[in-house]
Amino acid sequence: MKVEIWSDYVCPFCYIGKRRFEEALSQFSHRDEVEVVYKSFQLDPNAKRDPDQDVHDVLAGKYGMSREKAKTMNEQVAQQAKEVGLDYYFDRMIHTNTYDAHRLAHYAAEQGKMKELTERLLKAYFTDSLHIGDHETLARLASEVGLDQEKALAVLGSDNYKEHVQNDVQEAGRIGISGVPFFVFQQKYAVSGAQPSEAFLQVLNKVWDEENEKTV
Repeated sequence: MKVEIWSDYVCPFCYIGKRRFEEALSQFSHRDEVEVVYKSFQLDPNAKRDPDQDVHDVLAGKYGMSREKAKTMNEQVAQQAKEVGLDYYFDRMIHTNTYDAHRLAHYAAEQGKMKELTERLLKAYFTDSLHIGDHETLARLASEVGLDQEKALAVLGSDNYKEHVQNDVQEAGRIGISGVPFFVFQQKYAVSGAQPSEAFLQVLNKVWDEENEKTV
C-alpha cells in the first residue's frame, strides 16, 4: 500500500500529523507492507531565504491579526505538539523559504534517505531553531542522516531537482490540495490535516481490506 504525504518543513501541523500517522502505522498489522512517499509543498513559496521577521510577525501578517494573537495561536499549537512528544520553540524559529530543502529531500530520496532527512529537517526547524534555508546548514543536516555533505552542497548550489519539486506542487494543484499535511492512500482516499491517529488507522485498515478483497 502506498501512502503519499504532501507537507512543508515549516508547517507546524505537518510534524504533528507525521507523528499521529506514525502512531497509527505502528498499530497497523500490515505496516511492513506500507510504502510512505513524501511530496513537496510550499506554504509560502515567496518567503525570503534570509528572514526579516520572526514567525509570530509572519503569522500576524498572513492573517491580519495582532502579534499577541499570533503568539497565543502559536502557543496553542506548541501545546498540541507536546501531546505527541514534540517540542516547538516558536520564539526561536527562523522563518525561511523551503524550496532548497525540498530539492535536497528529492536528492535524499534517490539515495534512500528521504524518510530520515524529512524527520531531521522538521526537528531542525521546530525544535533545534536551525536555519533550514541556509545551504551549509542543510548540507550538514544531510550528512547527519548519512548523505555525503559535499554532494549535498553541490546539489544545493545547482538547480538540480527543481523539476521534482515542481511536479509535486503541480500534482497537488491537480488534485485540489490547498493546505498541508495532506495524505493520499493508494491513490483513492485522502485525509487532510493532522487528524487523530485513530482516523489514520481507520483509513489504513479500510484501504487494506478493499485492496485485498480484489485479490481474493
